[in-house]
Amino acid sequence: MTATPFPIDDFSLWLSSFGQRGVLLELAILVGCGLLAWGVVALLRRVFSPDETHSIWFGRGLVDGVLFPTLLLGLGFAARTLWSASHPVHLLSIAIPVLVSLVVIRVGVKVLQVAFQQAAWLRPIERTISWLAWLSMVLWVSGLLPVLLNELDQIHWKIGGSKLSVRTLIEGVLTACAVLLVTLWISAAIESRLLRAATGSELSLRKAASNATRALLMFVGLMVALTSVGIDLSALSVLGGAVGVGIGFGLQKLAANYVSGFVILTERSMRIGDMVRVDNFEGRITDIKARFTVIRSPAGREAIVPNEILITNRVENLSLTDPRVSQSTVISVAYDSDVDQVSALLVEAAVAQPRVLKDPAPLASLSAFGADGLEFTLGYWIADPEAGTLGLKSDINRAILAAFRAQGIEIPYPQRVLHVTAAQPAAAAAATPSIAQA
Repeated sequence: MTATPFPIDDFSLWLSSFGQRGVLLELAILVGCGLLAWGVVALLRRVFSPDETHSIWFGRGLVDGVLFPTLLLGLGFAARTLWSASHPVHLLSIAIPVLVSLVVIRVGVKVLQVAFQQAAWLRPIERTISWLAWLSMVLWVSGLLPVLLNELDQIHWKIGGSKLSVRTLIEGVLTACAVLLVTLWISAAIESRLLRAATGSELSLRKAASNATRALLMFVGLMVALTSVGIDLSALSVLGGAVGVGIGFGLQKLAANYVSGFVILTERSMRIGDMVRVDNFEGRITDIKARFTVIRSPAGREAIVPNEILITNRVENLSLTDPRVSQSTVISVAYDSDVDQVSALLVEAAVAQPRVLKDPAPLASLSAFGADGLEFTLGYWIADPEAGTLGLKSDINRAILAAFRAQGIEIPYPQRVLHVTAAQPAAAAAATPSIAQA
């Protein structure tokens, strides 16, 4: 990491330089660069990303993304180069480190926001990046940065055959962070492109490709970062063997979940959007992570199921090959009811619901001769079980009850027959008034 100190060493001379006549012209040039950058970003946003609010380049507004400060930095650097050829430079020399700090902050914050959405630790990291960037800018402008770096270089120690200093360690950490940010940026762009307009099995397959790509890029970025710090990667062979032993014993469950997640995503036996039943918990798969799968029930409850359970246990996939699900409701009517009329009313009650499919059509069947009346089973199909089934069944039952009352069809009460023997006349007589007979 190298820095160019500010050419004015005396602070009073640095302040007096702002009273020069050319400073106003430099300010006008800087404002012109800002307006030009704003116009170019507005044009590019309208062409390439009109509705994108989570873009790293454009952000939520014209000046919120990475593109605006980057373009302004380029224009400011070009303006300073041209102005310095014939005039002394004052304001533009300060604007360049300020714009560099702004670009660093925007890149770090935007990449982390896209890569780790709604993470609890995201806000402290964003503030840390901002404070470090602005502190570096102040040290750069004031000319203290080279002095500080030289002092940090004097604090050194020897590890094996390598010589490390505080300056080298800080530069290595910053380089590692920069490499990881670039890696996250590339993986976020690939994931956004892969998952765009993908549904069903295609979404699951693209999710697997996205996870694998991110893991590979993170691994490569980590290796480059470790190399930049000065760590000999050949020394990691022993650590790799120890990690392998740890996975074989203590981390086998964790490794099994990760491998199972990759198998689920590539095999597509379960996909995002499928209705499944696992351990008497039924719901829709909302996300498939590398270690676990999130299942959301129609009631709003969410279950986090380790992927190993989905591989080793029995799982009912209600929409693996066909998203349609069969539902039924049972109704009893009096024995003297018209069977054909009852069947027609049941079918009409189901067909009247917009969620009930017309093909296959609802079917009403005389399923049993019950103790209290004729039992009919109304079967129907729906294509959106994730929207809930209890509410639909309630609507159908209410429609059936209204139709039966309108047509005078009786839904019988339970009937019981009491046999009285001569051996217990007193007990039977005492129990008779409290028993309703039909």
